[in-house]
Amino acid sequence: MKMIKFYILTILVLFTHVIFAQVEFKTAVSKSKLGVNQRFRIEFTVNKQGADNFKPPSFVNFKVVGGPSSSVNQSWINGKASYSQAYIYIIEPKEIGEFTIESATIEYKDELINSNAVKITVTEEVEIPKDPNNPDYIAQQSIHLVAEVSKLNPYVGEGIYVVYKLYVSENINLYGSQISETPQYKGFWNQDIEVKQVNFKSGQFNGENYKYVILKKAILIPQRSGKLVIEPIEMNFSVGIPTGRGDFFGNMITRNINYSTKSAAKDVNVKALPEEGKPIDFSGAVGEFDFIVLADKNILKANEAAQINVEVSGSGNLKLFEIPKITTPAELEVYTPEHKEEVATSLAGLRGSISDAYTVVPQFKGKYKIPEVAFSYFSIKERKYKTITSEAIIVNVTEGKELPSAINNSNNTGKKQVVSNDNNFRFITLNTTFEPVVEEEFFKSTLFYLLLLLPFLAIPIGIFIGKKRAKRAGDTFGNKIRKADKLARKYLSQANKQLGNQEAFYIALEKALHNFLKAKLHIETSDISQEKIAEILKGKSVEVATIEEFISVLNNCDFARYTPTTSVMMKQDFEKAKNVITKIDKYL
Repeated sequence: MKMIKFYILTILVLFTHVIFAQVEFKTAVSKSKLGVNQRFRIEFTVNKQGADNFKPPSFVNFKVVGGPSSSVNQSWINGKASYSQAYIYIIEPKEIGEFTIESATIEYKDELINSNAVKITVTEEVEIPKDPNNPDYIAQQSIHLVAEVSKLNPYVGEGIYVVYKLYVSENINLYGSQISETPQYKGFWNQDIEVKQVNFKSGQFNGENYKYVILKKAILIPQRSGKLVIEPIEMNFSVGIPTGRGDFFGNMITRNINYSTKSAAKDVNVKALPEEGKPIDFSGAVGEFDFIVLADKNILKANEAAQINVEVSGSGNLKLFEIPKITTPAELEVYTPEHKEEVATSLAGLRGSISDAYTVVPQFKGKYKIPEVAFSYFSIKERKYKTITSEAIIVNVTEGKELPSAINNSNNTGKKQVVSNDNNFRFITLNTTFEPVVEEEFFKSTLFYLLLLLPFLAIPIGIFIGKKRAKRAGDTFGNKIRKADKLARKYLSQANKQLGNQEAFYIALEKALHNFLKAKLHIETSDISQEKIAEILKGKSVEVATIEEFISVLNNCDFARYTPTTSVMMKQDFEKAKNVITKIDKYL
């Protein structure tokens, strides 16, 4: 019995081996030695029907320019059937050297089968025969990728542009295209310009008629001197090449091929900015600019805000340098400036303006000078540095507290010399008069009888007060109103103490406003809304302006907890809250 099982197992193993020995999965190439500028065909062929899940190798050091395509060949000759299926790629090498294309894999009856690996030798570029009937040669002569650069020797910081165009001969048909490699701009600041319509137009290339389309536009600003390279753009195409033969109806027969090409790399020699005459405050601005520093108002009151705008406008590398900063006296509180950029990008470069808007709040009465501000840039037209200096700004604060130093100076007085006279020293009087103290007895005195009657008077007063308290304790609604009023005063006082502590201040101020509403309008916190408040206050004949002012203060409390603010702004909000509470209280 054991021998029978051994024979059966042996037969099955041999049968399986015979079956899989008949499966052939081969790799074949059209050429194993070629120039780096040539392409070759690689086929992976399996001879068994039912093989699937084909996986190609990774093609390291090679680029796929065509495929995969598939072909099936099946025949029956002299009673013998044959079958083959091929997976075909067109590839080209990326560099010179000896390389191995690893095995492809395919599955047949749940078994993974590998093809053979092949070795490819890649040499330097070879001369390709110019066969006028060769489809690749025709495509090469009919499709051109061109990079047009506005200037090849700019200064550092000077804007140039590059435009990529595709020229296609009218003698071939272009069925499809795809960008395979996008250009790199190492050493440049760059920004793409939107190409809104990708439509072919008629034009000329090398004196011949072509169709062309603009693929890509970009502004480039070199960031360092020396040689910089604008790398090429590379594309794959599906092209219909005419064969020179016509069909039955006289239409030209074309042959469809896959073709790829790229634009030429462009060398840009960037000149360094001259050191001669370079201002100390030069921050890298290159172009043609104007510079202004303006205040929206020069006369104001203490704690009233003014805005000072510092703006650079014109054309050049507007996004690549810093705007000069203003210097202000210590008595002016200055907030972080709001930066704005209104810059348009076109083939003419960057044009527009950039600005910093400073909010300035004076603390004391007086006149303050904001010194002149200088802006330096390198002019491309004049090829030299230029400096624009703004005028000084005088801020006149007409109302407010006096400067502490001025107050101290007015209060300080010089030392006075003491002048002696006859009245400086007085003698102590030695003669005195004394009178005896008469003591009055407490018993049966007026105070004695008042203290005796006091307990009898306290009893009815205590009963009266107790009834009042009981009545008040039973008045739930009234107690709520009184408690809310007390809390409003408490939180208002707490807000005053928290001035400078943003979150705690606005929380306390908001609670004070809510409790004031509860006390005066008899509404609950859950019912407090802008519409409800406005409706009730209108019913109490409160002016619309006062209602809007109260709602504005409520909104400020809500927003200011999450946005930057200052002690001055908190003080203003506190005063607004007190004033509007006082106004509404008069109506109610």
